[in-house]
Amino acid sequence: MDLDSRLSLVKENTVEVVLEEELEGLLSSKKNPVVYCGYEPSGKVHLGHLVTINKLLQMQKAGFKVKILLADWHAFLNKKGDWEFIKKMSVEWRKIFQKFGLKNAEFVLGSSFQMKSNYFEDVLTLSSHATVNRGLRSMQEVSRDLENAHVSQIVYPLMQIADVKHLKADVAQGGIEQRKIYMLGRETIESIGYKKPVLVHTPLISSLTGSGKMSSSDPFSFISVTDSEETIRQKISKAFCPAGIVEQNPVLEIARLIIFPRLGKLEINRDARFGGNALFESFSALEKEFVARSLHPMDLKKALVDSLCEIFLPAKTASKKSDAFALEKI
Repeated sequence: MDLDSRLSLVKENTVEVVLEEELEGLLSSKKNPVVYCGYEPSGKVHLGHLVTINKLLQMQKAGFKVKILLADWHAFLNKKGDWEFIKKMSVEWRKIFQKFGLKNAEFVLGSSFQMKSNYFEDVLTLSSHATVNRGLRSMQEVSRDLENAHVSQIVYPLMQIADVKHLKADVAQGGIEQRKIYMLGRETIESIGYKKPVLVHTPLISSLTGSGKMSSSDPFSFISVTDSEETIRQKISKAFCPAGIVEQNPVLEIARLIIFPRLGKLEINRDARFGGNALFESFSALEKEFVARSLHPMDLKKALVDSLCEIFLPAKTASKKSDAFALEKI
């Protein structure tokens, strides 16, 4: 794969790359650069996680070595559960991520290195280069109840910045909600003797209700990869999807960010009276038909449910046992 193709693959379905010229230089100079993405292993794996999983798979195809941080300490500091729950989730998440294609990724448990003295020294050094207000602002999109923030929620972003160094990452990949943390990282990481990482940010899916972004705290909008077909169908059927409108349309966003990257197509099954069956092999073709109102929202929703159930099938076969497994240590 040539350089232009690799760059195009990395940039596809992203909000921004910081900085594109640094990404190009990295791909030109290093055979297998490292990209890392961190996840708080709490609750269920959901649609939003698939957006970043798809991007990691694309970056793997572009020649990157993928590292996935199962950030157990981050989950604890961000008040996402007790240790027993977080440990159980870490096991389940790795299995599900592997089922979605990340079999060759290196999985690292945060607690395997984040209590080492050299790591903690880096966190303390970073703390001397960031104000309290800046630390809190960086957490605005990822933290719960920030108005009553605990000190742990200020330590959180400093650890996330230190993770880049200790995972030896060239690129930090995450949803756009991570931007403020990683931009703080680009400003401060050289204080701990490490280079500025390239940032690759993916978009967030809009809420199915049509207001705000999809959130695990919204039961009417949240779709887990282990949900039943009936549950998925009920939620998608009620999703905000105004005819001919593309902006903040969660149904189209799911098609663009999840369906096409994984299946490469979307099949519409409908009565001949309404245009008959149709096969779309690109999102742009689907979008064109939808904008022209040649594709009814309900037909699109039905096709979306069928495709999601196909994509989710591997996750449903993942074992739910909480038996221990070996996570790589660094």
